[in-house]
Amino acid sequence: MTELGTIEELPIEYRESLTNHNLLPLWPSLRAFLPYGIPERNTDPMLWRYKDIRPLLMQAGELTPIEKAERRVLILANPGLGLETARATPTIYLGMQLIQPGENAPNHKHSPSAVRFVVEGEGGYTCVEGEKLPMEKGDLILTPSGLWHEHEHEGNGPVVWLDALDLPLVYSIEASYCTEGPGQRILDAPDRSQTQFRRSGLMPYRQLGVRRDKYPLLRFPWSEARTALGNLARATPADEIVHLAYVNPQTGEECLPILGFSAIMLRPGETASPLRRSASSVIHVIEGQGEALIDGSEFVFDEADTLAVPTHAQWSVRNSSSSKPAYLFLVDDAPMQRKLGFYEEF
Repeated sequence: MTELGTIEELPIEYRESLTNHNLLPLWPSLRAFLPYGIPERNTDPMLWRYKDIRPLLMQAGELTPIEKAERRVLILANPGLGLETARATPTIYLGMQLIQPGENAPNHKHSPSAVRFVVEGEGGYTCVEGEKLPMEKGDLILTPSGLWHEHEHEGNGPVVWLDALDLPLVYSIEASYCTEGPGQRILDAPDRSQTQFRRSGLMPYRQLGVRRDKYPLLRFPWSEARTALGNLARATPADEIVHLAYVNPQTGEECLPILGFSAIMLRPGETASPLRRSASSVIHVIEGQGEALIDGSEFVFDEADTLAVPTHAQWSVRNSSSSKPAYLFLVDDAPMQRKLGFYEEF
């Protein structure tokens, strides 16, 4: 391995001249930018416990009215990346959002793409471009870049969901902004996209041969995803992971351009050890309990807990129940890495 020169080996006058012209020599820091083996990583393997988050989120509901919050959210920040950067991984922002009965989180649109994964409660809904999308536990709701969206609560008791955004990436390239708008008018039947794309492999006949909608399906009900995982499990060998991707039903591609979404079913007592990947990930526990091992760090997780998995990490998850399955929701940045051409599995 070549031993590179250091900055200290350069004359002070030369270094000062470089600085005066806003220049830097590459070679002293080349290995920091391009290390051998795997990237330099600051992301910590992490576990956020919902039992710790929930009381503080409910307290936020008492302390700050929605009018002063716009979005009442507690950010899940990874200490390895610095709490002030508001990142769970280098590309993924996570937040737990609370809406109380009768509240409205006002209409806006923004350049980052977002999804909402419902953690608890009934009676909430998200309106995206005039489409009313009910929010039930385990549902995945898309609010893609540039689409108007707002949240309301027509039921009783709190509704909580997990926000996942590509905000860190969009913010880092100085492209993150938001636009306010008046409240939306519901334009058509509630949950239109789900009605039209109710079963995989089937879609309205009139859409054959027409221009594809960029986001034809905005809500993925957990009831259907859970059933699909159970069906797949019956046809999946014991040494393979029961793993389903959320996709655009017209194209078969990922739902959003930067972040990808999928769900894993762990059969009773099962341990899953996915391939090591170049992508970073977060894991949200939909149902069940178990243990996770991420780059040597051990975590015991429960329902509604959330974990962070750094890029290139070795990780595994185990269902601690001998009688019930466990279900996990995954967010990763693999779609972005595939488009950029450096996604890998090891």
